[in-house]
Amino acid sequence: MPQLEPVEIPNRSLFRQSEVCEIAKVQPYVLRSWEAEFPDLGQAKTDGGPRFYRRSDVERVLRLKHLLYVEGLTLAGARRKLTEEQQPDATDGGDLPELAEAFGADARERILSVKRGLRELSAMLARSPASAPVERAEPAGFELEVAPVRKSARRKKS
Repeated sequence: MPQLEPVEIPNRSLFRQSEVCEIAKVQPYVLRSWEAEFPDLGQAKTDGGPRFYRRSDVERVLRLKHLLYVEGLTLAGARRKLTEEQQPDATDGGDLPELAEAFGADARERILSVKRGLRELSAMLARSPASAPVERAEPAGFELEVAPVRKSARRKKS
């Protein structure tokens, strides 16, 4: 069975498509076809802008290449294998105590408070402007004057 040589990924958080292709030693069209099969692979910085890849995406591309080229799996087989490999991580729950400690004991209370505030804000924005009372935020003793509208200096030619 052929072996792929070990690859060292630079210590960065984001990579361009050309960098990922160079690291994984695949052509850009191969990477784009893998993106079509795995939509969560890579992330676009802006709409229509260049695609950027996280370090975890680069590791996933390398794992995908290994599954396809070394183990000889199809894309469907590689998808199943990657799904099986990810399931134990999602169910172990070993990080939950660390997360609770990082957020603090009152995290749930703070989140619910923010949620209530957002609902109130959403309700205010949903009201029509005619039904909402108009509040003026003018400093005390300050009157707002409306300047008269001036007609244009140009005259029509007869």
